[in-house]
Amino acid sequence: MNDFLGSGCATLIGSMPQKDRKSTIDLVLRTAPEIPAWPQLARFAAEQMMEQYIEGLPGLVRTEERLFVDSASPEFDREVLVFYEQFLAVEDGRLKVEDSGFGLGERTGATFRAFMEAVEGASPAPRALKGQVVGPFTLLCGLKDQDGRALIYDERFLDIVPKLLGMKARWQIERMRTLGAPVIIFLDEPGLAGFGSSALITVSAELARRVLGEVVEAVHAAGGLAGVHVCANTDWRLAFDSNFDIINFDAYGYFDKFAIYKEECFDFFGRGGNIAWGVVPTSDPDAIDSETPESLAARWTGQAEAFAAGKMSLQELKEHSLFSPSCGCGSLSEARSERVLELLRGFCRIIGKQV
Repeated sequence: MNDFLGSGCATLIGSMPQKDRKSTIDLVLRTAPEIPAWPQLARFAAEQMMEQYIEGLPGLVRTEERLFVDSASPEFDREVLVFYEQFLAVEDGRLKVEDSGFGLGERTGATFRAFMEAVEGASPAPRALKGQVVGPFTLLCGLKDQDGRALIYDERFLDIVPKLLGMKARWQIERMRTLGAPVIIFLDEPGLAGFGSSALITVSAELARRVLGEVVEAVHAAGGLAGVHVCANTDWRLAFDSNFDIINFDAYGYFDKFAIYKEECFDFFGRGGNIAWGVVPTSDPDAIDSETPESLAARWTGQAEAFAAGKMSLQELKEHSLFSPSCGCGSLSEARSERVLELLRGFCRIIGKQV
């Protein structure tokens, strides 16, 4: 842990539905200027959550019908060898990560590069910059091999995938740190909502912590802060035990379930950790339309008072807090995604004055 504090700043989860890069980045910088995140524009196939981070994965096959890994291909062993050769060359300092095959490509990294150009001239300068990668647990559960088996059941990919994502994070961190602000990388882990379900009953907590921990370690080694976002509920002990600096949860829909882990959370604060509260709804269009900054501020204040009672003041809790939408906005209309961000900005202004 380091000494970074969220101090009640706004940030984003990542995905947005727009196609115009400039106007979307302008929107982000206007509504979350202190900790802006580069937006993933999900209407571009190359910027969808899993697709954006799998360049360089050995055995990857794309057809019109599916995306999968062919570990039975005659080329697979050679691709694995090239992967590890590049990985070790970067680790040993013989190859810069920007010169390797681990970066975001021209299509997958187009919005990232536009964001970098925009932030370079931003005034005032951000307190921190946020990027993201798909979480290793989600990628391992979501991507399958030629036989339809999830990669999480293949020991080879339990080693390859965290290394690949750690390099994707490192590439972002090294580029963003040139702008002079701390860099936060979130692991987007919707797959963790399924941890412990019947579909993943054989996947142990130890395995989940192992793959999460390797990417967190890579983020820290590159000089970044590591966060995790889960867009529903999970066994939050996995996050508290994995050395994250920031844990992001859906406070709008799942506060009561997260509050069960109150003691773990205060221990986390004691180690310098931060909570990112997902205070603005994103899954219910009616709630997006009906909520106001004032109603959301009243809702969070009630939650925060219950959560902090007897442990710390609301001011101390806010110091260890960031605020975000409850999830990404990529599935919303453009108008509703803009409303979500404006609600977030209004909420933070109110909380900044009240607490």
